[in-house]
Amino acid sequence: MIVTDDSAVHTVPGISVAVIGTGSIGQDLVSKIRRSPVLDCTLVAGRDPESAGLRRAAGLGCPTSADGIGAVLAAPRPFDVVFDATNARAHAEHRRLLRSFDTLLIDLTPSKIGQMVVPTVTGVHAPPEGDVSLISCGGQASVPVAHALADRFDVRYLEVVSTVASSVAGRATRLNLDEYVATTQQALTAFTGVGGTKAILNISPAVPPATFRTTVHAVAPGADAGTVRAVVDEAAARVREFAPGYRVRTCDVRGELVVVTLEVTADSEVLPAYAGNLDIIDAAAVLVAEQHAVRLAPAARRGVSR
Repeated sequence: MIVTDDSAVHTVPGISVAVIGTGSIGQDLVSKIRRSPVLDCTLVAGRDPESAGLRRAAGLGCPTSADGIGAVLAAPRPFDVVFDATNARAHAEHRRLLRSFDTLLIDLTPSKIGQMVVPTVTGVHAPPEGDVSLISCGGQASVPVAHALADRFDVRYLEVVSTVASSVAGRATRLNLDEYVATTQQALTAFTGVGGTKAILNISPAVPPATFRTTVHAVAPGADAGTVRAVVDEAAARVREFAPGYRVRTCDVRGELVVVTLEVTADSEVLPAYAGNLDIIDAAAVLVAEQHAVRLAPAARRGVSR
């Protein structure tokens, strides 16, 4: 089970959150936040006043601004949580500007800054303030299975190949390709203890668009097919607790090579089904914010500052 307290989530007062970034990730975040019983979306900030994301947020009744991080800094009181759905370079500046604020900054860019979180591996308990890294969509999809394999078998090498549809690989994704690869690889090493790791991202122009897939290749001498399948299925079932579109499509053992293909379809009011890459990282981000709300609840009930 994911380390969280679902019963507590439904009994705590709402906390104020802001979303920076109005692309597909930001729009899906707003939708998921609005479904949460404890998160109150009190600002959606972008840089283009004509962006579809700002228009949609405003239509849903969310306060909006085209001043980006400036709108967050100008708020009358710090937000409890700020979701950063911009790009890795911008996130580094946002972190610097918000460092003195009593705010949890949840990073959906591959910046390699902050405490890395993969819900089924680390739990979703965030630090009281500072920066939480959701790594990358490929990291969220692959690390649970890679970690489970490395925990059970003698894994000597790991390679992860993710494929996303070009129509949901926005400008920020394309700007961050190098950071995406480096950050995903860093997470694979950190959460498996395997020294030899590699991450690859393919952007597919296929029509109809390709559903998000991640394939984990592991060199694991002595791994048997039955045990591998059981380990992988258990890891996938835990991810489905918060990302119901997560599925194991293939699980093969060929000598020392284990190959697991994972597919994620989006459970979203905003995203097309093939955009599971965005859905899984947004779902993880909302889990972290909701557990943060649980942590803040005692102070809120006492009416004291954190």
